[in-house]
Order: sequence, then structure tokens, then C-alpha cells
Amino acid sequence: MTRVYLTGAGPGDIELLTLKAHRVIKQADVIIYDRLANPEILEMAKDGCEFVYVGKEDGRHTLPQDEINEVIYQNALKHKVVVRLKGGDPFVFGRGGEEGAYLQERGISFEIIPGITSAISVPAYAGIPVTHRGVAVSFRVVTGHESPNKEVSQIPWENFKTDDTIIFLMGLHNLSKIATKLIEIGKPKDYPCAVISKGSTKEQIVVTGTLEDIVKKAKGVPTPALIIVGKVVKLRDQLKWFEQQ
Repeated sequence: MTRVYLTGAGPGDIELLTLKAHRVIKQADVIIYDRLANPEILEMAKDGCEFVYVGKEDGRHTLPQDEINEVIYQNALKHKVVVRLKGGDPFVFGRGGEEGAYLQERGISFEIIPGITSAISVPAYAGIPVTHRGVAVSFRVVTGHESPNKEVSQIPWENFKTDDTIIFLMGLHNLSKIATKLIEIGKPKDYPCAVISKGSTKEQIVVTGTLEDIVKKAKGVPTPALIIVGKVVKLRDQLKWFEQQ
């Protein structure tokens, strides 16, 4: 019986791959993988496993999502074990729900293997907890890929006024617009924020600042990058550990 595994690869550090993901990767007949999945993971595959790259980068997509859905489906017709390998977690801005629905409509069995989302793990590797007693009791994860100035936005910006911690994924190219929008809704200009590039990998870069100066400070930082806004950013001075290793 064919089964498709919509599998989270984690944030980048290969040791953050789950045991279950590791098991199905070793069994896979084909692995359909994204740009953000650590390429070292592919080395775990068995001899004869096929690899299909369907990575997306800002402004440059190998295939649109509807065609990726079809690629997964067509491979499920040919292979017994199909691994769809996605950076982070399939259900955190990973389009995993769309892929699962596409397969279900066509009678293909699938299973979700959650991955460690970058929304929590990347700040952790930067020494920034998303919650901390006496500082932040909640956090919000937001797509940063949507422009805050688009005509009809799905992002409820007004609701962010009282948020303790806000994490924007895939938002580096919209950093200026995000910072401006947060100031417009009432966040102080000196509110702490950080940009974390290539988090949990040896190439990790962490830039800290405020909503007023983060754009200037983070200029030239490479993608993929995560933006975290909140007083928890100030805890980095005490808790940064990854760079010290």
C-alpha cells in the first residue's frame, strides 16, 4: 500500500530531525524536498532512492504549489513510500494542509510527521525564549511573506497591540514594512526585536535592535531569516549559548 509522509525536516540542525522522520527517510523510494530542508538529510536515504527538488525562494519558485501537489500525487502512483520533506513543520506555513487535502481527494493515504518549527527553535538557538516568566506569557506566529500594505490583508495587525512576543516567518524582505506597521499600531519605536538568519546552523547570524533601527542593522543579512519582536529579545545577553559552542 502506498503511503505519503508529509515530513518536517526541522529548522536546519540535522540533529533536530525526529526519530520518526529519520525512519521513513531511510525507507523512502522517493524524497520530494524543499530548499530549507538540510541537504545532509538526503544522505540518510537508501541506495536507489529518487530525489525531486521543488524548492521555493522569494521570487523564484521551481514549481507553483498546485504543480507540487501533482508531483507528489504522481509519485504516489509509482512508489510505495513517498517522503515529502519540508523545512520546519509541514503545518506551520508549510502548505502541508493543501498537499494532504490534494492527496485525500485522490484516494492516496498520507501521514503527517511534525517537525520542530523554526518559530520556536531558531529563537532558542539565538538565546531568545518566546515566553519567559514575568516577561512574556504568550506568543504569536505570523507569516511575514504578505506585505502589510497589500490592499486586502489577512493579517490582523490591530490585534498585535498587546502581544508579548511576535514571530514573523519568511519576512526579511518586508522587514521595513513590518517595523513601520508595528509602530503605527502603537508599539514603541525602541521596542526590542531581532533578525535571525540561518538559525540553528553554523552560518547563524543574529542581529538585535529596535523597531526603529533594525532595518539598518540587518541590512545585508541573508535569507532564510526570522524576525522576533518583544521584550524577550533582551534575554539574549544572558541566554545566548549556541555561538559560544
